[in-house]
Amino acid sequence: MKSGIKKIAFALLGIFLCATSFAQTTLVEKVTDPVAWVNPLMGTDSKHSLSNGNTYPAVALPWGMNFWMPQTGKMGDGWGYMYSADKIRGFKQTHQPSPWMNDYGQFAIMPVTGKRRYNEDDRASWFSHKSEVVKPYYYSVYLADHDVTTEITPTERAASFRFTFPQSDSAYVVIDAFDKGSSIKIIPAENKIIGYTTKNSGGVPENFKNYFVIVFDKPFASTAAWSGDKLQPQVLELKDNHVGAVVGFKTKKGEQVQARVASSFISPEQAELNLKEIGQDDFETVKEKGRQAWNKQLSRVAVEGGTPDQMRTFYSCLYRTLLFPRKFYEIDAAGKVVHYSPYNGKVLPGFMYTDTGFWDTFRALFPFLNLMYPSVNAEIQEGLANTYKEGGWLPEWASPGYRNVMVGNNSASVVADAYLKGIRGQDMKALYEGVLKGANNEGPLTAVGRAGASYYNKLGYVPYDVKINENAARTLEYAYDDFAIYQLAKALKRPKKEINLYAKRALNYRNLYDPATGLMRGKNQDGTFQSPFNPYKWGDAFTEGNSWHYSWSVFHDVQGLINLMGGNANFTAKLDSVFTLPPVYDESYYGSVIHEIREMQIANMGQYAHGNQPIQHMIYLYNYSGEPWKAQHWVRETMDRMYTPAPDGYCGDEDNGQTSAWYVFSALGFYPVTPATDQYVLGAPLFKKATLQLENGKQLVITAPENSAANKYITSMRLNGKDYDKNWLSHTELLKGATMEFRMTDSPNKERGTKKDAYPYSLSNDK
Repeated sequence: MKSGIKKIAFALLGIFLCATSFAQTTLVEKVTDPVAWVNPLMGTDSKHSLSNGNTYPAVALPWGMNFWMPQTGKMGDGWGYMYSADKIRGFKQTHQPSPWMNDYGQFAIMPVTGKRRYNEDDRASWFSHKSEVVKPYYYSVYLADHDVTTEITPTERAASFRFTFPQSDSAYVVIDAFDKGSSIKIIPAENKIIGYTTKNSGGVPENFKNYFVIVFDKPFASTAAWSGDKLQPQVLELKDNHVGAVVGFKTKKGEQVQARVASSFISPEQAELNLKEIGQDDFETVKEKGRQAWNKQLSRVAVEGGTPDQMRTFYSCLYRTLLFPRKFYEIDAAGKVVHYSPYNGKVLPGFMYTDTGFWDTFRALFPFLNLMYPSVNAEIQEGLANTYKEGGWLPEWASPGYRNVMVGNNSASVVADAYLKGIRGQDMKALYEGVLKGANNEGPLTAVGRAGASYYNKLGYVPYDVKINENAARTLEYAYDDFAIYQLAKALKRPKKEINLYAKRALNYRNLYDPATGLMRGKNQDGTFQSPFNPYKWGDAFTEGNSWHYSWSVFHDVQGLINLMGGNANFTAKLDSVFTLPPVYDESYYGSVIHEIREMQIANMGQYAHGNQPIQHMIYLYNYSGEPWKAQHWVRETMDRMYTPAPDGYCGDEDNGQTSAWYVFSALGFYPVTPATDQYVLGAPLFKKATLQLENGKQLVITAPENSAANKYITSMRLNGKDYDKNWLSHTELLKGATMEFRMTDSPNKERGTKKDAYPYSLSNDK
């Protein structure tokens, strides 16, 4: 009898496994509702010691000023939502770009029943992902301890809440304005609460406030304000370090209480204006408008012929690319664009965007905007000009103002790439002035301008022995940034002497190349290389990586790097080594194993650390040395192994859309190795078909009908009906509209793209 049961069990298991396998091999032919394929929980199963994305489910509109999130972490914890958590403490308005940067402009709303509880631990409720619905434009969860379902749907600067209560004489909503200085005022006659929060993690002037307004659709049965751990039922208004409110309702079973919420960085009056984004719309109307807003942007890129998981991963990554940088501007009573300046504390006209780090996003996120959403980047560029005028420097990491984190001067790339790819309307006089100032001066913070600028301009590198950390990484990034300035200076027809200066500085990467090891290495002020040297040592001369990662950071002159390494064969062998070396490391600079190291170690791809940005372009460099099929192989391997649409779906910090933009570009079949040039470098497409709707009305259609898990190599390609053997594509030509037809096979074509005239741009080949 038992053996018979076993046979049945095994048969059922076989049927289940076959069905599961069939579901993933059955291809999705057409997507009509792309937002339905997005999983905002992708990347949320992270912690301090290991990042699988370090994301949170951002309930927002594309580039929205305000996001909302369920708050599982304690107030002030950058890990505001962790997939492994089992309690929710509130629903938080957030502007957090990453847990490492933390948050600002934050307050929380939480329904409770029974006892009037307002402390974040006391009000917390158990929840289950099984009773959680998460979409970019809608969030719903059942709070078990309170028998309340909470729903949220956003606009750009406001949100609608809907609470479904049980029958109760003691149903409450708690408003927590957080600590570090806050204000609350209850206005019973208007079913309204107003207040402000000042809690932030830096990058703000002294007068910073986020003003909020909350309007309920049901009169209050009771009211109370609270300060710290003291509840004050007779008080309607409080200002203190940490204040909040509790408003009560008498509810019938299943009764829905709704609230409209908005905030402003400008004033309470502006918060009221921002509430008009909802107007008289009911919850379902706001929700449907949110769905349409996401579909409008996501449907600009339509992919077909992928597995369900590939479709989910693609659209989840595309969602992430459309969140940051966020709008930091508002629309005043006259309908004009205005912003509170996080640089000088004034309210001024014009655009402002924030919450992005250029060290991450110059690589692929901004090039993606320039290709697919140039009108958005036009506003961002106007905002950058305003930043320079208001703060005196271009930002490198803004949240919301200048932040002292990461290296490089990559604002030069962000400004140059936008202008060179046709974006106009920005104040180029101010932007170019800001670019030159940043390139030649140390800023008020180490991460603004260029740390070690005087050494770099005199010696051609930032020395290892002058107490400027991560000096080799700075040198390599400054050299690329100088290339971006050189390109921009040419386009702006600047004086020849100026153009030549930056062309010369763009070659400064050569100063750190060590022929003995074939790698980049820190160099002392006297011209000797740092010693001892361990190419596996993270940090020290490099930033969140080691020499094996940073030696490829010559985006603009790969041919020059090939020449230094002794030709194509040596260069390609060095690239191969990245994947064949064991994932050994030296963490002594940090004193412990940082999460980026651990993520490389467990990825089982040797020294290739895709979870962090410095090496993400490296796979595409095979195109410069005559073996493009290796790029095709490793791009597909990385997409297949390092990305899934699950809560642990990334292989490191997602970082404001950069790691997602890598996937989006790579899935389409090309990647911007060198921003501030006209070229994209070929990989190989993931889908059978992709259609890109460009803003100018043209279409880019990419077909690869034989594409499959096995068929990942390009055997031939046609561009606009003609055979095409180059390893790169022209941005200018793509903007005219184009068709790309790829023939894919399961074995490499070792003839196509192997001749020098097929290689992408390098400065050393620039005549």
